[in-house]
Amino acid sequence: MPLEDKFIEIKKKPEKAITVAVFQKGADREKAHELFNELELLADTAGANVIETFHQELRRPIGATYIGKGKLAEIKDFIQENDVKLAIFDDELTPVQIRNIEKELEIKILDRSGLILDIFAQRAQTREAKTQVELAQMQYLMPRLTRMWTHLSKQYGGIGTRGPGETQIEVDRRLIRARIEKLKDKLKLIDTQSDQKRKSRDKVLTFALVGYTNAGKSTLMRAITESEVYIEDKLFATLDTTTRKFNLPNGQDAILSDTVGFIRKLPSHLVASFRSTLAEVRESDFIIHVVDISHKYFDEHINTVEKTLAKLNIVDKPILQVFNKIDLLDEIEMVKVYEDKYPNSIFVSAHKNMNINALLNKFQDLYDRSSNNFDIFLPYEHAELVQKLYLLTDIISQTDNDYGSYYKLKVQDEKLFHFKNIFEDYIVVYE
Repeated sequence: MPLEDKFIEIKKKPEKAITVAVFQKGADREKAHELFNELELLADTAGANVIETFHQELRRPIGATYIGKGKLAEIKDFIQENDVKLAIFDDELTPVQIRNIEKELEIKILDRSGLILDIFAQRAQTREAKTQVELAQMQYLMPRLTRMWTHLSKQYGGIGTRGPGETQIEVDRRLIRARIEKLKDKLKLIDTQSDQKRKSRDKVLTFALVGYTNAGKSTLMRAITESEVYIEDKLFATLDTTTRKFNLPNGQDAILSDTVGFIRKLPSHLVASFRSTLAEVRESDFIIHVVDISHKYFDEHINTVEKTLAKLNIVDKPILQVFNKIDLLDEIEMVKVYEDKYPNSIFVSAHKNMNINALLNKFQDLYDRSSNNFDIFLPYEHAELVQKLYLLTDIISQTDNDYGSYYKLKVQDEKLFHFKNIFEDYIVVYE
């Protein structure tokens, strides 16, 4: 039976769990606790019922067991008294750490990367997302194969052990390597098909939404495009890229893309496998970075998104920061303070539809500043160039006479050289 046919959907009760983290000595404790709370949100999204949290302040995690022996004993006592089935750790654990901790606690151990992969597995709906998630899981599990697949999936099941659907995986290393190669080939084909779709709309202006998970990107997309898109107040509500058409204030057609949210300590396997989804960001004309300004540590979120974009080598795109959820600020007057701190940004509430028109004007400004205006006259005998004109420019207006056509055009910076190469002799006015 093919591996992909072994997925079996099973509904389970929420697993009783605890969360564990190491705080670096000297770190801001309040901030550390706030960031640690995110692990609980992830656990809740995965379907776990977190009944207690444990943390320890160390210079660095302990090599063999991540936390100290005393803290491990404390956790073991709590587990036995409360019938806990799952311990979730806030960092990626080594196979040795997982083995040692599991041997001591005698319950299922899951690290942050495994938890995020599990959430993605639950939420993957399309063929592309399922393929990307499965590839990431295979690459993550490969060094953990002996422990994870010889007994964990059989004894424990549930969070951290499922593919895109509940799964019992009984394969050896050779088959896993073969499966990884097959998934990579499958994604290459998906990449090619997606690339062809993008090229088919090549002349349409594109804006890509990026941001920390749950920043409100999907809600903002609905407010801008006035279309129905899936919205849920959960981490990673959107995995697949969603694209919708809308119009700039000058009437020009444009496309808005919503992509998977980022998060701190996002597993590298996941970023790599989602390359086809994130290609929408890489190939967009403009990036719209959505920030949840109501979050106490939104500056950390900004930093995470910027670092992730850098890892993806997306560094040369015009970026507009959009601070969302201003309606949730304790004092609306704080918007003025943030406006002074982030002068080239805009502040909106997608949920309350506040400042959406101003945001669209910002989009227009972005486009206008990155474009060059031309008037050209193209004689009818050179009508074969019209197709290239449509590919390289945005045509604002066209006026015909007995000899040819006058065009008012906008040409984006990256297409300017190619445009001039072909149409230099036909330029009437250049602004």
